[in-house]
Amino acid sequence: MNRPSRIRVVIGTAGVLLVAFGAFRLLTEVPVRSLLGLALWLGAALVVHDALLSPGILGVGALLRRVPARGRSYVQGALVAAGLVTVVAIPLIYRQDSQPRAESILGQDFVTNLAVLFAVIVAVGILAYLRRVTRERSTAGPAGVPDGRPTEDGAGRPT
Repeated sequence: MNRPSRIRVVIGTAGVLLVAFGAFRLLTEVPVRSLLGLALWLGAALVVHDALLSPGILGVGALLRRVPARGRSYVQGALVAAGLVTVVAIPLIYRQDSQPRAESILGQDFVTNLAVLFAVIVAVGILAYLRRVTRERSTAGPAGVPDGRPTEDGAGRPT
């Protein structure tokens, strides 16, 4: 069995020490009521992940099998980008209009901004896919091979 390298031991030790420091600060500086709220929030996050997100992602993955392989990675990339943007936007949408307009960025219309950002993500995904299709067509050789290599030599023998 191989021993872990020194750098892995150092990084692992640093990680354990940081977790211990965080736990110490959490237990000594945060009121018990807030800790209970945190525990409830973490439990709810676990339930939402296991009951909604995971089955939803599996369902989308099953549907993506119907997308041709050449375009599937672009659809997946757009979905990942849209998901990440949504995760960031949800708290902002939830807190929208909770502060006076002049004092907060929360006065924006985040639902409209999110819709515009989704449109941009879709457009970038489509443009990237079209760029790939155009490049594949332009590099195809006379035999129609995508990499431009001939399928046979000059005498008609396969290469």
